[in-house]
Amino acid sequence: MGSATALDNVSVFLLLLPLFLQLSPLMAEEPVPCPATWPDQFHSVLFINRSSSLQKVDLWYDWPNGRNFNIIQHQLGVLSYDLEWDNGTSFYYTLHPFNTTCKVVHFDVGILRPNWLDGATFLGHKNVDNFLCNVWEKADFITYYEDVVTRRPVMWVFSSGMVAHVMTFEVGAVLEDANWQAPVYCFSETDTGSSLLESSIDVVSHGTLIRGIPHTAYA
Repeated sequence: MGSATALDNVSVFLLLLPLFLQLSPLMAEEPVPCPATWPDQFHSVLFINRSSSLQKVDLWYDWPNGRNFNIIQHQLGVLSYDLEWDNGTSFYYTLHPFNTTCKVVHFDVGILRPNWLDGATFLGHKNVDNFLCNVWEKADFITYYEDVVTRRPVMWVFSSGMVAHVMTFEVGAVLEDANWQAPVYCFSETDTGSSLLESSIDVVSHGTLIRGIPHTAYA
């Protein structure tokens, strides 16, 4: 009798074993994801809202050539340019038909490394802009939302309150070299129209989009 019962128990175990094997991965704790490394080169269109001030930004990231470019269209306003180089130099300028102005700013850091999100704190998952996203926080400065499926960025929220929605993300897109040249008046000894430019693009606040991220994220 005892042998029959033991045999029955073994039979039940063998029948249920495949089910246990299928369920065990689901029962295991979900591994913490790592943020995707940025591609070496990409073009992205961003819609940015900062204190109800709206901007459309064409972001060109070019790590191999040590440069990053933000072309900023202010709502019903000025088209301005934020050209950043890995040597720490940034040119903030406008072109004709707007007033031709330029402000040159030198930073202690270069452009962001592709792996600048390394060490970010994983906060979990959240539905943002109709995408299920992995969410990370970097140095109490930026909250970064990445699509779970495609690993593309969806939204960035800065501690300043500025919010950037990622509309397009073209991996491998490169802006032609001729477009990376700051205008000649940026190299004049006279600081032409710098006060006008600072008021029109808000150098310090806009710089937080790339330059203001903590130094550990840079090359």
